[in-house]
Amino acid sequence: MDNDQNKEYVLKLAHDSNVKFIRLWFTDILGLLKSFAITIDELEDAITEGVRFDGSTLQGFIRSDEREMIALPDVSTFQILPWRPKEDSVGRMICDIRQVDMKPYEGDSRYVLKQNLKKAAARGLTFYTGPEIEFFLFRNSSSPEILDRGGYFDLTPLDAATDYRRQAVLTLEQMGVDVISSHHEGAFSQHEIDLRHEDALTTADNIMTFRLITKEIALLNNIYASFMPKPLADQNGSGLHIHMSLFKDDKNMFFDADNANFLSKTAEYFIAGLLKHCNEFFVLTNQWINSYKRLHEDFESPTQSGWSLTSHNALVRVPQCRPDKPNSMRIELQNPDSACNPYLVLSAILAAGLKGIDEKYRLADPVEDAADSAARKKETGGQQLPTQLHDALSYFEKSALMKETLGDVLYGKFIENKRLELARYSRFITDYEIREYLPIL
Repeated sequence: MDNDQNKEYVLKLAHDSNVKFIRLWFTDILGLLKSFAITIDELEDAITEGVRFDGSTLQGFIRSDEREMIALPDVSTFQILPWRPKEDSVGRMICDIRQVDMKPYEGDSRYVLKQNLKKAAARGLTFYTGPEIEFFLFRNSSSPEILDRGGYFDLTPLDAATDYRRQAVLTLEQMGVDVISSHHEGAFSQHEIDLRHEDALTTADNIMTFRLITKEIALLNNIYASFMPKPLADQNGSGLHIHMSLFKDDKNMFFDADNANFLSKTAEYFIAGLLKHCNEFFVLTNQWINSYKRLHEDFESPTQSGWSLTSHNALVRVPQCRPDKPNSMRIELQNPDSACNPYLVLSAILAAGLKGIDEKYRLADPVEDAADSAARKKETGGQQLPTQLHDALSYFEKSALMKETLGDVLYGKFIENKRLELARYSRFITDYEIREYLPIL
């Protein structure tokens, strides 16, 4: 279906569905969803010409200059919001951001991902990704008061939120987001929903849709959904594991029936690229100060660069693949958390993987436990993953690859945002300091 046919289809569907308002969605530099509404009467002009808005909204915490931008709806993303009243329906469309002369805005996260996918497409490659998204359900947003003390794959009564997950899954399906499975996760009041693999742009759009839907369903049930990486000190944090593969035509380039673990040379180079450049993109996969409270071996998360067939603590895991199902061959990046900007993360890991392919990086042997990982690090000088936001930001600031991947505008603005976050935190007095120091000093 071409753009004109898509436009006519969306206009007809909107009128037939009694849509009164359309929410125009876009994502800021930090991965936070932004939106404003237009009426049905403005829809046709919006699709053709876009809608003007204050573009400084895209800059996260850094809103140094008010600049008019154009939100241009992607008609392929039109959906009816299932939780709104049917008599006055509300639609949504995800937007690309343009400058007033209609040129793409280089500070738009979605545009950055599109550009990186074009580079892959120029080689005949399609980047497929599937996320496993973890989150918490709490009684309110002011404190992490848990709903249950369930654990991994527990069922009721230990899993008090079965019905909430079911509502979220059904709503996702209504919004065109395919779900593979859902279950209680390892921490108290923690849950996971896994989405079906799609091209990377659709995956990023689906993650943004997922996060809003999860929060909306929680709100309808008088609870609060949180994607904070580490809200509970003594429990696992929330990750966003990303399964990925590269296809050329209908062939999975990561599969080789004659190679060890069915892992092709292309896949080995790609993994080696992730491992070599992981510290450079780490601030994108784990972008908040709180993100680094999650990254400890005791809490099933990566602490050193390395790859494995089984380990929770490896940066990259290679799930088992059946030889009669080559299209299922994939690799899994385990360090991102669920509060990242998916457009930037998918851009960065694709760029790192392709760099590994281009340079034919050598892949070291896998590591399967913490002792093996420590021994390998001592033997080879393998790199330690960043343990603090300022360390990760230092790697990012020195990375020519990340600057090229994100473009000068977004790269610079992201650094400004993270510097501001660190400056704010350095002045903040924590509960720990009050509890530990006030009584004795």
